[in-house]
Amino acid sequence: MSTIDELSFEAAYAELETILEQLESGELPLEDSVALFERGRKLSERCQTLLDKAELRVNQLTGSGDVEPLT
Repeated sequence: MSTIDELSFEAAYAELETILEQLESGELPLEDSVALFERGRKLSERCQTLLDKAELRVNQLTGSGDVEPLT
């Protein structure tokens, strides 16, 4: 497993999806489930951080605090 802080959004999201599938299967021992849950929370935080940074960049580029939907 890679260091979470080095992962791109896409890589972190893909790993998070894999972890969710494993947890939902219910086939893992408790200890493994807890470890995966913990990594999943950290991956989720990484994804949110990267999304927040992207939103800030878009806001800076558009010069506004609100992003308007494309029509």
